[in-house]
Amino acid sequence: MATAASASTALIRVPQLLSSTPTCRNFPLHRPSSIKTRVSGIYASVSAATPLPTRPDHLVASIVSKVIQTDRGVLLTRDEHQKVAEVATELQRFCVDEPVKCPLIFGEWDVLYCSNPTSPGGGYRSSLGRLFFKTNEMIQVVEAPDTVRNRVSFSLLGLLEGEVSLKGKLTALDEKWIQVVFEPPELKVGGLEFTYGGESEVKLEITYIDETIRLGKVSPAPKLGSRGWFWVFVDFIRTIIGFMSQLDTAHVGPWKFLLYRA
Repeated sequence: MATAASASTALIRVPQLLSSTPTCRNFPLHRPSSIKTRVSGIYASVSAATPLPTRPDHLVASIVSKVIQTDRGVLLTRDEHQKVAEVATELQRFCVDEPVKCPLIFGEWDVLYCSNPTSPGGGYRSSLGRLFFKTNEMIQVVEAPDTVRNRVSFSLLGLLEGEVSLKGKLTALDEKWIQVVFEPPELKVGGLEFTYGGESEVKLEITYIDETIRLGKVSPAPKLGSRGWFWVFVDFIRTIIGFMSQLDTAHVGPWKFLLYRA
């Protein structure tokens, strides 16, 4: 997060509710029947040449299997990024009608993937930055009604622990697009703590959301050199609670794998 702009783009958060009785209309709930499908899907090879799934639960399993443990996309090749994009595009067809109003947006989300892998964290995630900074966590927390808190924690040369955080205010632009205006980022390293840069803002389209995963697409910003990119977020808490409650004993072990935070 070398600049306020890069820091804000690192962790864009979802919108406020627009009604007093929010619902997720046409939300495809497949959890009970798809647990074992997802379990097997998580272990699918990213390079497997299989036809693109057509069910939302299969698509979710497919995209997670392609991006999990890739350092949020850093370890993927260009072709592998393209395969992730294809699944994300297909999954977009199953998005709820008005994702901005869906209460599932609230909670704590881990950044699992970004199509521009060096964007989350700004300079800390560049090729040079990764030599010195090891990313520990990238977290977004959305709090009702309109607050987003982004946090990237890291270790410097394995000696000093640090954290960059942002607080933003959400504004819904329509049923899918939101704008987030961020305050200047705060940096903590060791015992030092200070604010740098200025305010920043970003526009994001919510392209898919369910109980455990959310996809978001950042609008292009030519003046900032951004062609736009998309993100995959996972709510690990809801994932673990949901799947542990559904899986039989034989399948609990493999899902401990999801306790790994990207």
